[in-house]
Amino acid sequence: MAEPPSPAGKKDNKLLLKGAFAVTGIMSTLIIYGILQERIMRVPYGPNKEFFKYSLFLVFCNRITTSAVSAGTLLVSKKALDPVAPFYKYCVVSISNILTTTCQYEALKYVSFPVQTLAKCAKMIPVMIWGTLIMQKKYKGRDYLLAFLVTIGCSLFILFPASEEMSPYSRGRESTVWGVSLMVGYLGFDGFTSTFQDKLFKGYDMEIHNQIFYTTLCSCVLSLTGLILQGHLIMAIDFVSRHSDCFFDIALLSTVATASQFFISYTIRTFGALTFATIMTTRQLASIFLSCVWFGHPLSLEQFIGAVIVFGSLYTRSFWRDKPQKLLSSENTENEDSIPLKGNP
Repeated sequence: MAEPPSPAGKKDNKLLLKGAFAVTGIMSTLIIYGILQERIMRVPYGPNKEFFKYSLFLVFCNRITTSAVSAGTLLVSKKALDPVAPFYKYCVVSISNILTTTCQYEALKYVSFPVQTLAKCAKMIPVMIWGTLIMQKKYKGRDYLLAFLVTIGCSLFILFPASEEMSPYSRGRESTVWGVSLMVGYLGFDGFTSTFQDKLFKGYDMEIHNQIFYTTLCSCVLSLTGLILQGHLIMAIDFVSRHSDCFFDIALLSTVATASQFFISYTIRTFGALTFATIMTTRQLASIFLSCVWFGHPLSLEQFIGAVIVFGSLYTRSFWRDKPQKLLSSENTENEDSIPLKGNP
């Protein structure tokens, strides 16, 4: 007669299922998100080969979806909808977040998704700079070493492309410089957003969905205002009304962007910062590989070496973290990694 499974065995199986759920959720939603970004911004729609040019409209759609879901979560959980911090502080995060996402979408017009994804790995550099300036944080020598290695790897990947990238906005070297400039803007604004979020959570007794709701609500108002002032709102609506496949892509982009927030929050709360960082690094690697296969981006030897340097450094950083960090409470762990409200993973 078979013995019943021990409590320890049941616990291990339950943890394994939770891990599989977290990994599957993060990998699937964010990889789909990455493919849709590149498709919307770089692949023409319809028989006339029209390109979608309204990146701020994507920001608006993402934010209004996330705002609605976070409001629903607060209502269902019967938590207060009242703002915890002064409203202007939510707006600061919101403005920085809009600039981050807009730079990300605009950069895809000039650089390929693999280049953009690898460049995002360098976000530890502006985070360290902003952390020093805003939070007076101090970093170890190995942090600076890994930041230097990531910078070298990203530089190799950007400066030694396998061939001229095919882009509807391509103007040779000028496009590369403009694309890299947008990515620098993305990294700077993203680093500020993460650091300021960290400061908000440490300064106020703030629930994650409260911050998500108010920052995304501000983003909705600001992005809608920007669309109206630029005269792009009607043009964007007209474009998606004429191209139903573009409407579907944008709707799916907003859905997976919102869903990814749940999986990211769940992973950080359940497994901590170390597991989350490792999954995200693996997701970035898988996204680059899939984009190269799906959209036919060739990689040069120098780019391959650069990718190895970057991802090797990131994995090393994950496993070099001090052991006491694994024992942090879920609130502190979330603060360390920054609350993932952005929708531009």
